[in-house]
Amino acid sequence: MKRIYLLRHAKSSWDDTSLPDHDRPLAGRGRRAAKAIARHMRDSDIEPELVLCSTARRARETLDRIEAALGGAAIEIESDLYAASATTLLQRLRSVPDTVDSVLLIGHNPGLQDLALELARPSPRTDDLAAKYPTAALATLEASASTWRELDRSSAELVELVRPRDLT
Repeated sequence: MKRIYLLRHAKSSWDDTSLPDHDRPLAGRGRRAAKAIARHMRDSDIEPELVLCSTARRARETLDRIEAALGGAAIEIESDLYAASATTLLQRLRSVPDTVDSVLLIGHNPGLQDLALELARPSPRTDDLAAKYPTAALATLEASASTWRELDRSSAELVELVRPRDLT
């Protein structure tokens, strides 16, 4: 079984409109949301073996705020994940070594949402995800695949969707 965690970066700040999109930092709300997700990850024993993170500042700052909850995960910051499509994200997941059983991908919409909806079999949870994938939301998918190359449309189950507002 392969487990995929898809974390949309936390809420970014638009205070400085002169910053390029790639360089926008987290807003206060985003910092609080990332902290709540980190608590949830710790409490739920979510410790991926590999973390793939976009180079965008808001994604890296999200990672910084959850890193203590990750245990000893290997971390890779990759420019190709910035604003990547679902197709690009799926190709990246398919290239993960098969010795790795769990991956956390920190990235952006619409790519993350599209990827989750492509991989997940239809369910009430996917209906919720299709309606909205808010910032700092964490989707957990389980695929019965023995290799990452086997990931394909409707090959996984969306077992959990946690939004910061769900965590009180």
